[in-house]
Amino acid sequence: MTARRLRPFGTTIFTEMSALAASSGALNLGQGFPDTDGPREIMQAVSTAMRSGANQYAPLPGVPELRRAIAEHQLRRYGLEVDPDAGVQVTFGATEAIAATMLGLLEPGDRVVVLEPFYDSYAATIAMAGGERRLVTMRPPDFAVDVDALAAAAQGARMLLLNSPHNPTGRVLTPAELRAIARICVEHDLIAVTDEVYEHLAFDGEHIPLATLPGMAERTLTISSAGKSFSFTGWKVGWCSGPPQLVAAVRSAKQFLTFAGATPFQHAIAGALADAERHVAPLRASLRAGRDLLCAGLSEAGFGVSVPQGTYFVNADIAPLGFGDARAWCRELPARAGVVAIPTSAFYDDADAGRTLVRFAFCKRTAVIEEAVGRLRADGDAGRSIEYGPAP
Repeated sequence: MTARRLRPFGTTIFTEMSALAASSGALNLGQGFPDTDGPREIMQAVSTAMRSGANQYAPLPGVPELRRAIAEHQLRRYGLEVDPDAGVQVTFGATEAIAATMLGLLEPGDRVVVLEPFYDSYAATIAMAGGERRLVTMRPPDFAVDVDALAAAAQGARMLLLNSPHNPTGRVLTPAELRAIARICVEHDLIAVTDEVYEHLAFDGEHIPLATLPGMAERTLTISSAGKSFSFTGWKVGWCSGPPQLVAAVRSAKQFLTFAGATPFQHAIAGALADAERHVAPLRASLRAGRDLLCAGLSEAGFGVSVPQGTYFVNADIAPLGFGDARAWCRELPARAGVVAIPTSAFYDDADAGRTLVRFAFCKRTAVIEEAVGRLRADGDAGRSIEYGPAP
């Protein structure tokens, strides 16, 4: 009975692999959520907001304090001037912001240019809005943007949906890539929608919002959230900001989705954003250490490793281990080695492009990463004896 436009998507890979983790007791390096809480000071601010009566519906655009904090953050950090009333919309996580954007801005048949691999909600929300995605494939080991392919895909398109720092590859797009992307957007009059939820979690290179480039502020809707920046993924406080006419379109859809939510959490995040770097710097340092630990362990275990420049994730190639099908490998891994990972092919339409890639999350405690690496090393010859199909 599922609508035709949603039938291709089924159950998300995160649901499947997290269920495997729960049923097997395996260490979950699949889904991208931290296994420790964010700053206690921010949690205490939620209690303060609750005791102060912030327990009912927030205004549709979001609580004023948070909208002002978002606008001030964009100005202070990036030099972007945003109207906190008409240019900011608070959402129930960045995923709702993405959905409301597609529903509010796309007409049936509109074409959306997307880099693949991509966060799985992109394809589903474009389909919900009746849009058509045009894919530009980023290929290992460097996952560089093919600018010529992007320019070709932009012909006749309405929108570009861009993610940097990029999930699942961990790429932080370079200034040269961003300049080329901005030029294409201007030349083809594209609306740019940028998913910047990992904006504070760039380890190598600098995160540069596309909206800061010439000609882009007036055509770019920027999406971010508190979940990744402050390690509170369960709070689901996200937002978009940009030109009032784009934000108004998002708001028109958002009002019929969740309308408003997470009122006390919105108040707490307003305070956190006002001093974001103080809260984020220790997290970023911890994640960088986790990245280095996991990448070193995977390399020693024989994987091919693409070291990420940001985010929560590292991609590892199982081809050097003699395997050719990451989906089958990941499905067997929890029972065999007690570790859960995600096949990167789940983020591609062109599954062959990521057929031997596996995404591991390093937003975990040091002890968990060390134990997972030990189990993967121990898996060794036993895992290699199982037939998964030939390596390419």
